[in-house]
Amino acid sequence: MAWPIKNRAFRFVLLLGVVSFFADFVYEGARSVNGPYLAILGTSATLVGIIAGLGELLGYGLRLVSGPLSERTGQFWPITIFGYVVQMAAVPLLAWAPNWKIAGLLIVLERVGKAIRNPPRDVMLSHASKDIGLGFGFGLHEAMDQAGALIGPLVVAVILARHGTYRDAFAVLLIPAILTLCFLVLARILYPKPEELELKPTTVEASGLPRVFWIYLAGAGLVAAGFADFSLIAFHFQKASIVPSLWIPIFYSVAMAASGLGSLVFGRLFDRTGIRILVPLTLIGAASAPLVFLGGFWLALTGVALWGLGMGVHESIIPAAVATMVPQQRRPSAYGIFTGVYGVFWFIGSVIIGRLYDVSLSALLVFSVAAQLAAIPIFVAVRRTNKV
Repeated sequence: MAWPIKNRAFRFVLLLGVVSFFADFVYEGARSVNGPYLAILGTSATLVGIIAGLGELLGYGLRLVSGPLSERTGQFWPITIFGYVVQMAAVPLLAWAPNWKIAGLLIVLERVGKAIRNPPRDVMLSHASKDIGLGFGFGLHEAMDQAGALIGPLVVAVILARHGTYRDAFAVLLIPAILTLCFLVLARILYPKPEELELKPTTVEASGLPRVFWIYLAGAGLVAAGFADFSLIAFHFQKASIVPSLWIPIFYSVAMAASGLGSLVFGRLFDRTGIRILVPLTLIGAASAPLVFLGGFWLALTGVALWGLGMGVHESIIPAAVATMVPQQRRPSAYGIFTGVYGVFWFIGSVIIGRLYDVSLSALLVFSVAAQLAAIPIFVAVRRTNKV
């Protein structure tokens, strides 16, 4: 006897969550020390900002290609699998990077892999989440995602505590990388057509994306521009001697724990209250910058936790809202365009923030906080227009 569709959808979300658990184990474990690793290899804060920003630019910008491509071809699984292979190969190779240029290239390549696989994966996730609750589906997936992001940096911290090197840590991450690909293939075998999981699919034809989508994108772009990348935060912790090197990946684990828990809680709230939940969450994200860049050890830890809550919003609620604004047929392009433009704003913001760090922390904080707060009236307008 076949499982009820909602049960099958829920199980599919869980299986994608397992894939993301191991994937985040890999790349978030690496990202927790990318900043200090680049510093050791001889980079400046500006270069860290450029590398991180370029990674996010390509990591989001290339979704302008992978999203529409998956829509035109309908080949969600092949594109998703290819992206994961690229991403999972890039991280362990950091163990053999001879200089900061090669390391920077691999860090960017990891983001490219994510760019390729995310739009088609998010579309498949939206099919399964539509009838169990978009906020809950994306939130549950993000919680499992962040569980891996919690454990990965802790494993890196243990390796460093035992006098291992950053290179040793990157090499160990090959194991969860292989597990990621194994579970991904299993998901492909068990759920070859995830679109069949969605009850009452939308039949509305649309030649373009609705106006509210573009308004919402402007607000999300402002949030992305003002949100500092953890590579720069970690760089600051080491340069200013605020957080011991061993504790930096632990701080990142705290951020990921906050992100995962916040995704579950706020995902449920999104299903009940709609996009209005983004207003207080944007305030929380904006409050993290002064704490991480001006505070001592404990204030920085608090700021990192708030940063993690903000990151959870970026990865779950912000994309979940897109599915409420566009018809089913346009979701691949919508997710590709949305995350692509989002990444352009992230890149521009990362370069500005990295440059301002070398010039003035006060100017950095003004830019970061002001950009995020400017998004709030836009989210309010979207709420009134779309009633989501």
